Amino acid sequence: MTYLDVAVWFLALAAAVLATAVVLRRPSRRWWATTGLTVLAMGVLTVVFDSLMIAADLFRYGDGALVGVRLILAPVEDLAWPLAAVALLPSVWLLLGGRDR
Repeated sequence: MTYLDVAVWFLALAAAVLATAVVLRRPSRRWWATTGLTVLAMGVLTVVFDSLMIAADLFRYGDGALVGVRLILAPVEDLAWPLAAVALLPSVWLLLGGRDR
């Protein structure tokens, strides 16, 4: 199993919860804008800090388990985790009755 295979499963779960929250709670444009900016910030931070940790040789990836596309030094698969988190956590908040201001 590759890193991409695992990432797809996590993203599918997050997308299902997001779709459920959107259908049931109908979030506002402000919610979407805030969530979009959070995705952007988390993506940039992930690329920067993963690249720094890889450059410092704190960890390595098995090349056979990667797609091969990198942003600076970070493999593109690493962007799945913050994307899933940003999709999942606000969606769960909406589903549990959190207010959308």
